[in-house]
Amino acid sequence: MAYQTVLAGTDGSASSFRAVSAAASLAGATGATLVLACAYVPMRASEQAVAADRLGDLAYKVSGSTPADDALRAAREHAVAAGASEVVLAAEEGDAVDVLITLAAKHRADLLVVGNRGLNSLAGRLLGSVPSHVAHRASCDVLIVHTTSGGRA
Repeated sequence: MAYQTVLAGTDGSASSFRAVSAAASLAGATGATLVLACAYVPMRASEQAVAADRLGDLAYKVSGSTPADDALRAAREHAVAAGASEVVLAAEEGDAVDVLITLAAKHRADLLVVGNRGLNSLAGRLLGSVPSHVAHRASCDVLIVHTTSGGRA
């Protein structure tokens, strides 16, 4: 079975870019479309006011979906370098797991790719991590890429 659409989650971290690169390499090798997804939570009005005071004209960089859009643009660079030819960017407001599951369904993804960050942490074991929740809720194949240092999950 060849994947037609691969969705990879990113939060702009170096760890997530390793998962993006793995997804892009797979998408490039199979000719699949790569959808890069990023969830975001907007700042409260009080936080926006503080940012506006401190950042002045640059305050727009931390409001709305701008941080997610910036993360997606950086992720696209990693994806193209890893071999993806058709890349779609998707930023959506909400919890990371909910956004990944929703976007995977919306784009009819055959494969959802995430990094393993959080699987080895105490909080991840007690509360659950994004990769763990995605693996349990996704209606498509899930690839959890080893993206963090330390022992394997």
